[in-house]
Amino acid sequence: MLKGRPRSRADLLYQARSRAPHEVWLVIVDASASTRRHQALSDAKGLLAQVFDEAYRQRARLALLTASGAAPHWQVQGLKASAGLQGWLQALGAAGGTPLLAALAEAGQWLAARRKRLPAQRQRLLLLTDGRVKDWQGLPRLNCPGLLVDIERGPILLGRAQALAQGLGLDYRHIDAL
Repeated sequence: MLKGRPRSRADLLYQARSRAPHEVWLVIVDASASTRRHQALSDAKGLLAQVFDEAYRQRARLALLTASGAAPHWQVQGLKASAGLQGWLQALGAAGGTPLLAALAEAGQWLAARRKRLPAQRQRLLLLTDGRVKDWQGLPRLNCPGLLVDIERGPILLGRAQALAQGLGLDYRHIDAL
């Protein structure tokens, strides 16, 4: 009996790891001033905490882009999900304009470059927005499966996020339906 200990080289078995290709989840958060109304951003933060936990469990990589103020800002680009994101999430606040179209254009370039560099890596997109964008011209093609979560709340709903999801070729869900 070997009891788990090999005696010769022939006793060793080589087994290739059968791991699925890594995934990268690109999360775009619309943190403009309009998302502050009726606790929309607050509810989105709860959803994001769940997304970060799920990314950690699935060992997915995260890229996080915030659209607020004058220009979009990268928080994380393709790093493993970790507990460090919780601090950023708690500090996330809504302010300024909606550079959502600039964020989508930047995200499209980032996804294309990443696809070229790591062709086996699967990409997914999550966009959290209330859809309150003034200019709809020039929506980029992201070539990535994704979901747009509509966080619009209040007595008067404009419903622009659903049209935005169709224009981007993304699935649509309202945050209340999740």
